[in-house]
Amino acid sequence: MKALLDTNIIIHRETPNVRNLSIGTLFKWLDKAHYEKCVHPITVAELNNNSNLDTRSSFNAKIQSYVLLKMVAPMHSKVTEISHLMDVTDNDKKDTVLLNEVYCDRVDILITEDKKIHLKAQQLGIEDRVFTINSFLEMVVSEYPDLIDYKVLAVKQEYFGNINLSDPFFDSLKEDYPGFEKWFNKKAEEKAYITYNKGKVLSFLYLKIENKDENYNDITPVFAPKKRLKVGTFKVVSNGVRLGERFLKIIFDNAVSNNVDEIYVTVYDRTEEQKRLISLMEDWGFIKHGTKGINGELVYVRDFSKQFCIESPKITYPFIPTNTNIFIIPIYPKYHTELLPDSFLRTESPDNFIENEPHRNAISKVYISRSIQRNIKRGDVLVFYRTAPKDKSAYYHSVITTIGIVEDKQDNIQNEKDFIMKARKRSIFTDEYLSEFWNYNPRYQPFLIRFLSTYSFQIGNRLNRQKLLDMKILTGEENELRGLKQISKEQFIEILKCTKVNESVIVY
Repeated sequence: MKALLDTNIIIHRETPNVRNLSIGTLFKWLDKAHYEKCVHPITVAELNNNSNLDTRSSFNAKIQSYVLLKMVAPMHSKVTEISHLMDVTDNDKKDTVLLNEVYCDRVDILITEDKKIHLKAQQLGIEDRVFTINSFLEMVVSEYPDLIDYKVLAVKQEYFGNINLSDPFFDSLKEDYPGFEKWFNKKAEEKAYITYNKGKVLSFLYLKIENKDENYNDITPVFAPKKRLKVGTFKVVSNGVRLGERFLKIIFDNAVSNNVDEIYVTVYDRTEEQKRLISLMEDWGFIKHGTKGINGELVYVRDFSKQFCIESPKITYPFIPTNTNIFIIPIYPKYHTELLPDSFLRTESPDNFIENEPHRNAISKVYISRSIQRNIKRGDVLVFYRTAPKDKSAYYHSVITTIGIVEDKQDNIQNEKDFIMKARKRSIFTDEYLSEFWNYNPRYQPFLIRFLSTYSFQIGNRLNRQKLLDMKILTGEENELRGLKQISKEQFIEILKCTKVNESVIVY
């Protein structure tokens, strides 16, 4: 398998001062999965344009460890057409030449952080072969689970005073923020969220509640008085297990529990790692507000007033709508806590569900269904019904556990390969199981529901089958929950009341 690497990936890898720790993780996985690391002659030419002779000599020495593409693919007419439509600068055109190698099947994949290259890949229909660092890591983790060496990735809270500030993870923060070490040491008695791998820090999050009287004179434009959650420090090394989403869930959970009006974060956009973080937060509704201080640090805010955007549920997550279609959807016990780890039951130990697999950390997940009822769309609500374990009475042991919001439905699946490609990233199943599932009944081919895991009913407030029958939400008909079962708005609101869902997240 040949992986073509974008010029900036090479530069970040071979620079003497590597600030992006994700690069090291990327190259480790390229070697583990036996990819040839390829460079294009255009990349070599760009590296030789550096004005510093020593830097040029260093790059040319290091480039020998890569596979240089000797035969460049002629530009395909379709790629040329996209280039004419989208390319503005010489760099844009050079990027398209890299993309052409993928389109012409000279290489298997391209790894790049460039957003415009990814947009062009979508236009060419090869987006599943063009990866960011993070999406590549997610792909290899799902394809090669036996190679995972992240043994303990559970997010935990830790006192600043117990965290090793000399860990290389913090080097970039020390460079960006003079006085970071002093600030860090003053926080010794406070807690942050953190994950470790083999004793090394992999991710870090510090949150702070700020009240309406907070001084924001160093932010332009100045904030209006509001209760806010400040994301004080947020850094995640790309790892393939979606810790970024897991940390966003923690941010939103804190915003709900503290009843804030707004969330904000300050961040520079100097490095690929920082740009990737900004892109992640923009996906979840953060918008650029302005700058902070004399060095132009960017300020991004997320409105946390009660609202729901049906066109893009991510940007108003975790608010729950009531004016859309609502469906009860069954899930077997053996899959339930793998897919919905925040909804484990009293009979399950959370210690058995450490977050070392992508689908557990992700907010955005995939449910696979053969339901005859398929009229589900973006913005609809799912209420997950965990069926009873074997040898247990459904009357007492089947229970609703989780609310999800539909992002989209994919039922125009072409073939088995297309099904596996679409399903594997955010589902809990292996490729072998997905293949069996696809071929199980050719008359009713499966479809995919991508959804946001939004709210877990608290233990003690969950409704079992007996209660749902008493409330006349279920009728008791045979095969009633073989697939999607639509319920009314009034029935859903009754469920929300009986399960004591936090009123601050319900949009009526």
